[in-house]
Amino acid sequence: MNKLKFAIIGCGRISYKHIEAIAANSEEAELTSVCDIVLEKAEERANKYKEKLVETVKNVSVYIDYKEMIEKEDIDVVAIATESGYHAEQVLYCLNKGKHVIVEKPMAMKSTEAQAMIDAAAKNKVKLCVCHQNRFNPPIQKLRKAIEEGRFGRLINGTARILWNRDMDYYGQAPWRGTRALDGGALMNQCIHNIDLLQWMMGGEVESVYAQLGTFTHDIEGEDFGALVIRFKNGSIGIVEGSVCVYPKNLEETLSIFGEKGTAVIGGLAVNKIETWRFADDMDSEEEILKEQNGDPDSVYGFGHIPLYKDMIGSVKFNKKPYVDGVEGKKALDIILMAYGIQI
Repeated sequence: MNKLKFAIIGCGRISYKHIEAIAANSEEAELTSVCDIVLEKAEERANKYKEKLVETVKNVSVYIDYKEMIEKEDIDVVAIATESGYHAEQVLYCLNKGKHVIVEKPMAMKSTEAQAMIDAAAKNKVKLCVCHQNRFNPPIQKLRKAIEEGRFGRLINGTARILWNRDMDYYGQAPWRGTRALDGGALMNQCIHNIDLLQWMMGGEVESVYAQLGTFTHDIEGEDFGALVIRFKNGSIGIVEGSVCVYPKNLEETLSIFGEKGTAVIGGLAVNKIETWRFADDMDSEEEILKEQNGDPDSVYGFGHIPLYKDMIGSVKFNKKPYVDGVEGKKALDIILMAYGIQI
């Protein structure tokens, strides 16, 4: 099979990670077109991609209308990185045109929309991948393996702490930020990645969610702080502490898992470092594990977009399920909607 042809819809803040991921997988993928309602943003991203690959890159077409781009261009996979409230409409359009899709988190703003996306992917026999890239972090992979091998024994509880700072200048950069229709609050925007990791480790199926939410220091519609207690059907308990009110800058993003025979804490800038690793089986010492650590990424977006794209390329080429498909992507969304008191 020739290189897969990628297009990007939405050329804002996160889109550079998609440019980076396509360029890093250049032996199997190429960017052919980009789209943004602000033409200058689309042109800037096209130029960034050309700069990364200099001599080997072909022309990248630029559009302001994504439907026109889908109709005119020869595209295999569309990456959608627009405002969250537009994801469902754009994803469904692309899936129904027979395109494979990578969509940024959250995959949608409603559970019914997410399910419609899952159903459309199945109906059209195309792949749908949700961009929970932190699942690919090596420490997270190691943690998941320990879960699957039963090294924790009975799972007791897990904690996701997202203690960040977002000032009003951040929300003022774009009118959609902090709105219920297009963004949601801190849980939906900033905390969904760690909530996804928490539910993935603790067993996925949720029995109940108790939430206390507040908007303390920002003039926005959504919450800037949320505290959740999640009871999973396997009996374990998840705790979420999510904030964008931390003074004066980001403090931590940490995932902690506790079982009867094991304790693990993953921290770092983007849940990318093992901070504690203790197990009754003594298969690997905490000291040796801590020596394995790599440095932090350049941002909270982490290292995961490149392997996520590699996985998606393999999914298309070999007709297999993406590592984070629509069914997986919907799980964290549903927890947050339950916290918001929305029936799923």
